[in-house]
Amino acid sequence: MATALRNLSDYDFDNVPDASNMCFGIVVAEWNPEITGALLEGAVSTLEKHGALPENIIVKTVPGSFELVYGANQMTHNDRYDAIIILGSVIRGETPHFDYICQGVTQGIAQLNATNDIPIVYGLLTTDNLQQAKDRSGGRLGNKGDECAVVAIKMAKF
Repeated sequence: MATALRNLSDYDFDNVPDASNMCFGIVVAEWNPEITGALLEGAVSTLEKHGALPENIIVKTVPGSFELVYGANQMTHNDRYDAIIILGSVIRGETPHFDYICQGVTQGIAQLNATNDIPIVYGLLTTDNLQQAKDRSGGRLGNKGDECAVVAIKMAKF
């Protein structure tokens, strides 16, 4: 469903399992920090709203979105995590670099999900401009970080 038709922060609170006995890994890209920082705030806040303890939310940073795959892969080697969330933001520019990064991260996370026992939640914003990224990281369309946290809790209980 297109984000324009739905607020990323809207969900049925009662339909989310208790996360008090869960541990989450979050890998967040440092590139576009205004956006990724807001995504991280949304994810952490939502995990905590559903009972996750702050000490059970482990955040690691990587330089850019392409490195999210490596970071998530490294976290899968630790059986401590019930789910892993990746958070990044790629904004289209004037070159095909956007396409290569988006495709690489998407394929990498899909491969990790297919070959690991820990769910990895895809929180990469792929937008045409900065305003679209702002709208999806706490702006008028909600926060993709909130949505990713709910997905992580549900997938951990899958």
